[in-house]
Amino acid sequence: MAKCDRCGEQESMPYQCRLCGGTYCSKHRLPENHGCPGLDDWNDPGGVFDSGFDDSVQDTGTNGDGLAARVPVDTGPGGVLAYFRGNVAFTLLALMWVTFLLQYLVAPALGIGAYTQQWFNLFTINTAEPLAVWTWVTSVFSHGGFGHIVLNSIVLYFFGPVVEKRIGSAKLVGLFVIAGALAGLAQVGAALIANPSWWGQQLTTTTGSAVLGASGAIAALLGVLTVLNPNLRIYLYFVIPMPLWLATLLFAGYSIFASTVGGIGAGGVAQFAHLAGLGIGLLYGAKLKREGERAPNRLQFGGGGGRGGPGRRRR
Repeated sequence: MAKCDRCGEQESMPYQCRLCGGTYCSKHRLPENHGCPGLDDWNDPGGVFDSGFDDSVQDTGTNGDGLAARVPVDTGPGGVLAYFRGNVAFTLLALMWVTFLLQYLVAPALGIGAYTQQWFNLFTINTAEPLAVWTWVTSVFSHGGFGHIVLNSIVLYFFGPVVEKRIGSAKLVGLFVIAGALAGLAQVGAALIANPSWWGQQLTTTTGSAVLGASGAIAALLGVLTVLNPNLRIYLYFVIPMPLWLATLLFAGYSIFASTVGGIGAGGVAQFAHLAGLGIGLLYGAKLKREGERAPNRLQFGGGGGRGGPGRRRR
């Protein structure tokens, strides 16, 4: 017996959709009956191939003089970039690593030293320039070190595509960026409420707070999945099996405990940003559930301030 991802009914002979990988009952087995995100690919002109026998299929420039023909990378359905088609989660992952290179290679080469005030004003939401709107976005993709980005990348790699299959690519981008930005603003806002004099002051090892990282955005993804499918089985540290609701509860419990004992930025980690992102995800997941959305029953492969001083947080 298996549960239909759309209506939740038990099905003795379940059907698996080859487009989205979901499991459905006989009533919802057809892609159009379960709102399959894979149906969007049928309207993608890049998915139409010219067999050479049908004049009705026009050459879009992949072999002609168009921009795609001049790009030295195969951008067609079978090329390297095809891996990102319909997989915005992986595009977000790639943007994280591009931003990481800008932080630690390009910026220093241009004379912007890492962890200087100018660097913070480019890549973090901070108490010195909290209204610098561009940092509300760049801070989501920036990270405080190699270990920080690797950990966030692993979680996004596994959970991002699952959420995308359920809510669609556009909504995933919106959730990721907006939740990440709001989580960072919540962390810096809490720091300013506790220390009003930090507003506009240069960051030092004892004054100011700066936030960067995708953890708040990723916590929102976990929140959405927890509401839609709390019993989704995951493996903590790739070893310990547990339902998603328990992992989320442990995550929230640790953040609450750490922020209560050591403050909102305990251990150099933006604990409040984690909680804010998770809260946004739980609220959005509840909205989706009211609308009748359900999450897949299993995961499928593929498919804070900086370091140092007490005022810098990563998430």
